[in-house]
Amino acid sequence: MKRAITVLLPAILFVTSAQAGSAGFRELSVSDGTDRPLQVGLWYPTDAAPSKQRLGTGEQLVAPGAAVAGRALPLVVLSHGTGGWYGSHVDTALALAEAGFVVAALSHTGDTYDDHSRAARTWDRPRQLHRLIDFMLSEWPEHAQLDAAKVGAFGFSAGGFTVLVAAGGTPDFSKIAAHCAAHPDFYDCRLLEASTQDTDAGPAGPPIAFVHDPRITAAVVAAPALGYTFAPGGLKGVTAEVQLWQAENDRILPGDEYAPAARDALPKAPEFHLVANADHYDFLSTCSAQLAHIAPEICLSREGFDRAAFHGRFNANVVRFFERALKAKPTSAP
Repeated sequence: MKRAITVLLPAILFVTSAQAGSAGFRELSVSDGTDRPLQVGLWYPTDAAPSKQRLGTGEQLVAPGAAVAGRALPLVVLSHGTGGWYGSHVDTALALAEAGFVVAALSHTGDTYDDHSRAARTWDRPRQLHRLIDFMLSEWPEHAQLDAAKVGAFGFSAGGFTVLVAAGGTPDFSKIAAHCAAHPDFYDCRLLEASTQDTDAGPAGPPIAFVHDPRITAAVVAAPALGYTFAPGGLKGVTAEVQLWQAENDRILPGDEYAPAARDALPKAPEFHLVANADHYDFLSTCSAQLAHIAPEICLSREGFDRAAFHGRFNANVVRFFERALKAKPTSAP
């Protein structure tokens, strides 16, 4: 069962050297009711000088524990893909922090590189994201430096699904059976099949409550999982501005049933990007040499695709989108 779950997962995600800039970094443990605390990576603007610091299997250029610089700062919460962790998109988090955003990325309990026990319980992920936003806006010691009216979310793969639900989407899980009957070898179907021994893994049982968070007013969604579960009207409740990304040669979530299905279900056309020659894991940051040795399946790109160069463009577009969608908004009253 573990092999089916982990063979294509973003295991022990990386970290490579980041661009120079003034970004602070902290690791947080956020209480989550009776569940285990959420493990969170926090990047933010600072006036302190950065230095190379170890994170995961690589390095990042940050000022650990430094003071937060700025007032009325916008917040972006980040949701990783299946089997990832809070450092899965560190280069994007750094780019946002260097541009003046506070970025809080959580490791989803039970769906990380070292714990697959809840990998199929996708419906609990938006609740965890909601809890993170609550913490950042009211319990984080520097929450007074945030602007509660400027909250965005970034999500990749299962994290893309998470963000779409948190932003107001309601999926129809009854569509999964027909989808998997037609595509039993697709990644999501193999993941669900491998999880059938976990009685809590499937949608059976108590009715599922999808947690929405209207505070999210801008969302970047890359290669979203389970996009077909939103068709045709499951995203009608999404009022946030959306930037949507699709890999042209996505071997994990192929065809029209994922990103294209989400695009068609959104009530307002998103800012859409189709990345030529890209594969699914190209949305993850460039791998360190150690991670490339440990998990080559998430580090290899198609011939002719330069992941590092793509991330320069990708991060610039993500920053630009959030600057327009969040920074340009009126500041909330003090």
